[in-house]
Amino acid sequence: MTVKTTLDVRTIVPRERHPLIFKSFDGLQPGEAFELVNDHDPKPLLYQFKAERPGQFDWKYLEQGPEVWRVQVARQ
Repeated sequence: MTVKTTLDVRTIVPRERHPLIFKSFDGLQPGEAFELVNDHDPKPLLYQFKAERPGQFDWKYLEQGPEVWRVQVARQ
């Protein structure tokens, strides 16, 4: 797995976060990943990935709060 970039969305306006994350994901090649950094558990984003990109991604928590969450999101 090649981690292509770190995407820190903590300073991004909340309504712009998911579109930016999906745009970043869609730019990945199979086997590439990015590290998502957030200020809360991005579980709603996980559910959105399951609905919109089923079978296309891997989701791995690297750090789970309480102040910072880091998730590796990879394209299969």
